[in-house]
Amino acid sequence: MLSEHDFQKKADAAFDDLKKRLLKLSDAYGFDVEGESGKLEVIFEEPQSAKFVISPNTPIREIWISALSTSFKLGWSEARSTFVLEKTGEDLYGVMSRVISQQLGTQVTV
Repeated sequence: MLSEHDFQKKADAAFDDLKKRLLKLSDAYGFDVEGESGKLEVIFEEPQSAKFVISPNTPIREIWISALSTSFKLGWSEARSTFVLEKTGEDLYGVMSRVISQQLGTQVTV
């Protein structure tokens, strides 16, 4: 398991990159991105209102995504050097691409 310090560094870097990617997509797809290091929210008004929350769970060294009435728990993969959803093998960007695409009804790549 990662140390708390290492987890924070990796999670902060992942959140910064994810926020930049989401902000680039937000205007084109009509959603808002809010939050600072520690938590991100993706807010949709259309086609129906929804809020996705991405936050670190430091005690167990995971990033949690709450979206589409589901909780996705991503752990650090040393082999892939990224946070991964063990159940599907998707990384953070893959999970976000999937849930945003499902929410909007169109293919979006984060």
